Amino acid sequence: MNIGMIAHDAKKKLMQNFCIAYRGILNKHELYATGTTGRLIEEVTNLNIHKYLAGHLGGEQQMGAQIEHNQMDLVIFLRDPLCPKSHEPDVDKVVRLCDTHNIPLATNLASAELMIKALDRGDLDWREILRS
Repeated sequence: MNIGMIAHDAKKKLMQNFCIAYRGILNKHELYATGTTGRLIEEVTNLNIHKYLAGHLGGEQQMGAQIEHNQMDLVIFLRDPLCPKSHEPDVDKVVRLCDTHNIPLATNLASAELMIKALDRGDLDWREILRS
């Protein structure tokens, strides 16, 4: 499965900790992330991440293109709802694309943990049928 990961600046450490905790599950899948988030995850986990540009430099659009072409199976976007910065990726665009193309989206740690456990149980195998 293809998993996309994005994190606002205030949530990057949380994304690193999430990936450390679920490294055993994540290493079975293809991982994609915006530039800085991907680099930070790689530094602490040794997971292989396909890195896009930084979110504000077009990485969000690169991931959006994969979503539009049904090439993403799950997106984890840990966002900062209280203090988003102007240079950070726009969560509304990603939400709209995931909703349009029926791609599971987690926007906080609780939903990310539920999704990753469901992925490990095989609950998202229906995505492979859609992609075929």
